Order: sequence, then structure tokens, then C-alpha cells
Amino acid sequence: MPAPRTLVVVAHPDLAASRVTARLADAIRDLDHVTVHDIAAAYPDGRIDIAHEQRLLRDHDVIVWQFPWHWYSVPGVLKSWIDQVLTHGFAYGSGGTALHGKTLRLVTSAGGPAESYGAGGYNRFTLAELLAPIDATAHLTGMRLAEPLVLFGAHAVSDEDLALHAKRYRELLAP
Repeated sequence: MPAPRTLVVVAHPDLAASRVTARLADAIRDLDHVTVHDIAAAYPDGRIDIAHEQRLLRDHDVIVWQFPWHWYSVPGVLKSWIDQVLTHGFAYGSGGTALHGKTLRLVTSAGGPAESYGAGGYNRFTLAELLAPIDATAHLTGMRLAEPLVLFGAHAVSDEDLALHAKRYRELLAP
């Protein structure tokens, strides 16, 4: 059975200046069934080619949103992409079934340690609670939200631990 066609939407405002997001994207870039799509580089002026993006979504079975965790949410570049691309009639609503049955996977990095995400932690909420809007988006669009791959403590992660995380990411997407 062939590997599922996977679209990785990389959403970092400045991928060239990124240590973690760039390393993770590089780890999977050579997989034959994976399309790595840096939306900030593709649309530096923020003017998204909606028809092109919707074609990419239609042509892939698994959608990965890869991004650094920003202010308890996705970065602005991904939020803008979601707002413009996941339109009524395409992704939801009357006739909006283009994404039904696809898998949505999140690959994110958070600066704080895992223990900071919880009722008694610095951030007060679990990551699952903070991801509720994305879960709702997946549900509305008919996609199954897979278990996210999260790198906690990204600000201080060692090169060795980052390499191990990148290897896990590659294995997760490998056929």
C-alpha cells in the first residue's frame, strides 16, 4: 500500500531564523510522499493564492500544520491561512466536504517545559485544552485530529534532543 500523500504546512514567520521549526522541516523534506510548504515564504505579502492552497489540500491525504506555539495559539501566518483557505463551501457548510476523511496532525514546539502546561502550571491549562479551537476546526471540516507531536522546552533544547525529536517526526511521517 502506498504511503499517504502528506502536505506539511510550515507556518513560521521567519523560517530562516528558526532553529527548531527549520530543523524539523529539513528532517522530512526528502520523503517522496511529503510536500513541505512554507506559507510565509510562499506569501510574503500575505496575499494567499486560495485556489492553489485548496488544490494542495485536495491532493493530499494527511495535512500537517507545523508551527511554533505562539501566545497560546498558532502564529498569525497560519491563522491567516486558515481564515482564507478553509472557506465555506470548500472546508465546511453546504458542499464543503473537500477535507472530509483526511487526517490533521499538529507538529509544534513550545518554549516552556511540559510541566508548565496544566492546572497547577505556569500556563494554567493543558496543551489539549489550549488546542480546543484546532480540535473544533478539525471537527467542523470533517478531519480527524491525530495526536500532536510536541517539543516542549524548545528554547533550551540541546542539539542532541532536537535531533532525536526530528528523527521521531520523520518516523511518524515515514511509510
